[in-house]
Amino acid sequence: MLAEFSHWLLATVFDWGYLGIFLLMGMESSVIPIPSELILIPAGVLIADGKMNLYLVFIVSLLGSFLGSLINYYAAMFVGRRFLYKYGKYFFVSHESLQKMDEFFLNHGHVSTFTGRLIPGARHLISIPAGLAKMDIKLFLIYTGAGAGLWSIILIALGYFIGKSQDLITMYLKEITVGLVLFVLAVIVGYIFFKKKQGVKND
Repeated sequence: MLAEFSHWLLATVFDWGYLGIFLLMGMESSVIPIPSELILIPAGVLIADGKMNLYLVFIVSLLGSFLGSLINYYAAMFVGRRFLYKYGKYFFVSHESLQKMDEFFLNHGHVSTFTGRLIPGARHLISIPAGLAKMDIKLFLIYTGAGAGLWSIILIALGYFIGKSQDLITMYLKEITVGLVLFVLAVIVGYIFFKKKQGVKND
């Protein structure tokens, strides 16, 4: 089933070209669980074969990520927040917890959005709390773009250099995932240390 789905995605990217990448990445960054690995690695293969342009693939993948993220962001802001204000108590979400989330994203939304885009399973979900907390849209787009752009570059490079070897892709994806988790942890630890040091200076 997964192999058939992979072939379908490859055919979609090839047949629809850049529009296919844009739409699929938009779906991947919203609530539709399409793995970006199955979109951008085949695109990297097509780049290596001279059938697609590297820069255009990166640009449309990034724009697609913005599209999906903004759908989640605004849906959470205009629909999710009203829902939680009205029915949150039935899901153990109080007005106070929403206020705390607002304060958290006001102070730490940038690093949360950037690192969230690099964590498997959380890439598309991080836009929801950002929208609920009404995170500044400019900062949201900047750090969403930074995280999504880094992930896109990694996947495109995998497809470009070793895309025709499924075993190598599986091996390197595991290593890259572990590396990204360690990188995220390092960023968070460094950020906490910086904030503490900044707090000491302010005192």
